[in-house]
Amino acid sequence: MRDFDTLVEALQSLKAEGYQYDFNLISDGLHCKELDLMVGADDFVVEEIHRFEGDSDPADNSILYVLSTSKGVKGTMVDAYGTYSGEIDPVVLQKLKVAK
Repeated sequence: MRDFDTLVEALQSLKAEGYQYDFNLISDGLHCKELDLMVGADDFVVEEIHRFEGDSDPADNSILYVLSTSKGVKGTMVDAYGTYSGEIDPVVLQKLKVAK
């Protein structure tokens, strides 16, 4: 697995490799605002994960998911370490947890 020093470095490198879209976690899957595309648990694969820790503040901890969808869309999702709020589809959560 590749090793990135910072989240910014990882996002820039991955964007250059074609992972150009940003996804967000929603109640029943993932959503790409730019494409107005929603994908459920069966429609995406977590290809890689990368963890980043802030130097001085534990609240700066984040995780980067490198994703591809069944429609060929490649992108990333940044989230706090396993901190999910609201009602999230348990199948989606399990898929993200397994990838960690």
